[in-house]
Amino acid sequence: MLKVKNLTYGYRKSATKIFNNFSLELEPGRVYGLLGRNGAGKSTLIYLMTGLLTPESGDVEYEGVDVRERRPSTLSNVFIVPEEFELPAISLKQYVAINAPFYPNFSYDDLRSYLGVFEMNDETVNLKSLSMGQKKKVFMSFALATNTRLLLMDEPTNGLDIPSKSQFRKIIARCMNDDRTIVLSTHQVRDVDSILDHVLIIDNSRTLLNASIGEIGSRLAFEVSSNVDGALYWQPTINGNMVVFPNDGTKETMVDIEMLFNAVLMAPERIAAMFAGK
Repeated sequence: MLKVKNLTYGYRKSATKIFNNFSLELEPGRVYGLLGRNGAGKSTLIYLMTGLLTPESGDVEYEGVDVRERRPSTLSNVFIVPEEFELPAISLKQYVAINAPFYPNFSYDDLRSYLGVFEMNDETVNLKSLSMGQKKKVFMSFALATNTRLLLMDEPTNGLDIPSKSQFRKIIARCMNDDRTIVLSTHQVRDVDSILDHVLIIDNSRTLLNASIGEIGSRLAFEVSSNVDGALYWQPTINGNMVVFPNDGTKETMVDIEMLFNAVLMAPERIAAMFAGK
């Protein structure tokens, strides 16, 4: 669906490139978790994927078309929810009337359904009067209702309370289909770990991990153990050591995304070798 090819990009005030000859592909029918350290370029990558930033070299193609061309056929099928955004001082009903026509697959029924899950049912409410969390619920509901094939969300659970995070997971699970791709860039991995089916970890212009949850579970085991011999990563807890081991194919454990992230950063070469030629 989307190809990032030999991408190089850096901000003018910095001599260090955020991306240098970076490549990546996204496939349809997946919910990707885009993870990385602070400053790894997750937000920048999202803006490059949508054509809102221009690379120094390389290309980003959506279904074979350079996103920098900003064609209507591309824009109507790609939506970004940035971490920070502003909504105009108009009612939700007016906002939808103005913006929905740009998205041919927009569904008013879907919008009402998502708003209902978020308990945001008043279409006459002025968007400027909403709290940060309420604005996020409304904007994400609109984004999902556009039914674009590619949806990118930067820190989607920031500003949401605990019940709202649960509602968000429910909505994502409901809206997915085999033709759609959702990318969730986040530091709050425990907010979204149950809805991810693919994990991307980037660092220093490299993709350290690009694997499905099933692939991760078949190669790594996540356990509480007093034995840390041969561990890829471990950390103490009040219940014992949480440990990431290589999986010999005999263990079935739940994938812990936070532990996975730390393990990949601590032992990138060992884990890369484990997933090579998958």
